[in-house]
Amino acid sequence: MYVLALVTQKGGSGKSTLAVGLAVAAMENGERVALVEADPQGTIWRWKERRGDSYPRVDRVSDPAYIEPALARLKAEGTWLAIIDTAATTNAAALRAIARSDLCLIPARPSPADIEAAVPTLIAIRRLNRRFAFILNQTPARGGRLSEAATSLSSLGHLALPYVVQRNDHQDALGAGLGVTEYAPEGKAAEEMVAVWRWVLKKLVEGTVGHEQDAKQAAY
Repeated sequence: MYVLALVTQKGGSGKSTLAVGLAVAAMENGERVALVEADPQGTIWRWKERRGDSYPRVDRVSDPAYIEPALARLKAEGTWLAIIDTAATTNAAALRAIARSDLCLIPARPSPADIEAAVPTLIAIRRLNRRFAFILNQTPARGGRLSEAATSLSSLGHLALPYVVQRNDHQDALGAGLGVTEYAPEGKAAEEMVAVWRWVLKKLVEGTVGHEQDAKQAAY
């Protein structure tokens, strides 16, 4: 079972919306997916309550110590991908999610505050020797600010593609208990989410996203 963790200490970065969008896109690709809600705000849990479909499964974890048993249970049940949504802080739950992940996604909006807030999360990920990538989220369609943010994040590590543009479909889908690929399958937001899922899938399967430690290991 692969484990994908969405982590950053910056609130409002769109972790939960991304987690839902990726889970549904993966499910539509034929994968058996579960979401682990480790954020006390419970955005994904409430989304699940609005959803008519029993899939993807959502497990709510109130104590960081329950993350590992939840993942072990999902793996035993044949889950192919578990996506962990964490709180907007590098707390115990986030650290456990990072430690158990095959890939961490660090969402960031194209603003100096978001980029600065990503650094402590990045430090924690590197200390735990996990693979990671930044993902620019809630972005304008184009512009200098977007280019500057992409350059800044690329200098710190890998950057997932494509960028996720701020579009109403994401919030409308969340409110309807749907993934954006279900809500407006022909829309630009759905197209971008499918492309992001393909990027994530490739990195999970190939295991090619990493950091300096991968280069050090390859040198021996």
